[in-house]
Amino acid sequence: MDEAIKMAKDQGLDLVQVTEKATLQVCKITDYGKYLYWERKKKKEKRSKTFHSEIKGIRLKFGISPHDMEIRVKSAVKFLKKGHKVRIELLLKGRQKDNTLSEFAKEKIGFFLKMIKEKVPLKIERDIKREGRGLTMIIVKVEEKS
Repeated sequence: MDEAIKMAKDQGLDLVQVTEKATLQVCKITDYGKYLYWERKKKKEKRSKTFHSEIKGIRLKFGISPHDMEIRVKSAVKFLKKGHKVRIELLLKGRQKDNTLSEFAKEKIGFFLKMIKEKVPLKIERDIKREGRGLTMIIVKVEEKS
């Protein structure tokens, strides 16, 4: 070990221990600053490769046209295929918040879900819930077992 330290000092470099848990100590002669730089870079790269799912929002309106509904379905399917959760919001204004009309709104969300299910298998993470300006629910793609 003393000989390795002497060799490193002669070259103007540092002696870096590569493995800690091995029975034989493995060291290499290198620039310690450069070694730390590469270790940080490896950690950063590993962190960037981890996937964090987001909650993406799709807003529907009470009187949404069928074509607009299809466009919203395409974007929801795209989000689900990427692995994100999707929050479906159906905005209600004024008299639309009435109980009889909110049942119609729930049917509209059900139709929207049926259109998505034709393209992607999904699971309802949070059922329809009345919030502030309307109804919301959260859906997630079901992972297929292979």
